[in-house]
Amino acid sequence: MKLTVLVDNYTYIDQYFLGEPALSFYIEEEGQKILFDTGYSDVLIHNAKKLGIDLNQLDTIVLSHGHNDHTGGLAYLVNQMSLQNTKLVAHLLCFNQKQDEGEAIGSPLSRQQLDQCCQLSLTNKPTWLSEKLLFLGEIPRRFGFEGQQSIGMSCENDQWSEDAVLDDSALVYQSETGLVIITGCSHSGICNIIEYAKEICQDQRINGVIGGFHLFELDEQLFKTQAYFAENQVKSLYPCHCVSFAVKAKLNETITVAEVGVGLSLMW
Repeated sequence: MKLTVLVDNYTYIDQYFLGEPALSFYIEEEGQKILFDTGYSDVLIHNAKKLGIDLNQLDTIVLSHGHNDHTGGLAYLVNQMSLQNTKLVAHLLCFNQKQDEGEAIGSPLSRQQLDQCCQLSLTNKPTWLSEKLLFLGEIPRRFGFEGQQSIGMSCENDQWSEDAVLDDSALVYQSETGLVIITGCSHSGICNIIEYAKEICQDQRINGVIGGFHLFELDEQLFKTQAYFAENQVKSLYPCHCVSFAVKAKLNETITVAEVGVGLSLMW
């Protein structure tokens, strides 16, 4: 599997890509071309062109959850290319309306709109995208120190309630040397995600973790996450997007934290 960072908060020096507080990864696996999240705007299209990546050839789009910094680019993709033959995989609740302090923070396109322009596949169950790449579906929240915080409000059946972001999911790749976890924001908890990946794939080895962990403070959640990473002997760590510098520095005390930015390519 090859993973390329298309959208992140940061870009590498002298690379001249665009950055924004959002996330998108381009994945090539077993001949398939997969887009994981779409960023906030048309930045992913600009960066993909500079990287020589043709988004017209996408087989699958996977969304980690429904927030607009991960789904916003959908509106630009739909306007600039045909997705009629592209599968879009996401949680059942991904396209519910979402808001925070009165501001819309959900997908710019509804489930009904997307159903007209791509092959929509919504599920809360683990779903194999290839022989080795898995969409985890809804993540069980087993650890009390994470995945408990609601973010804004969500509307279901015309009823608004606190949003526990149950639509938050992730990908897991089964490499020969262990699992690679690919996350968007980890609202369900990065440790919960890893535990579920280990259970579904029946593999206790964690080769690497890349994505957002939604960790900003040096608090109990971080310290327990750090201990969990150490206990599970995570081999490589690529925190990005919604991870503060202070958190990266703290994690780097016990496990080497790699730099992430637009243009980074990794092979597993």
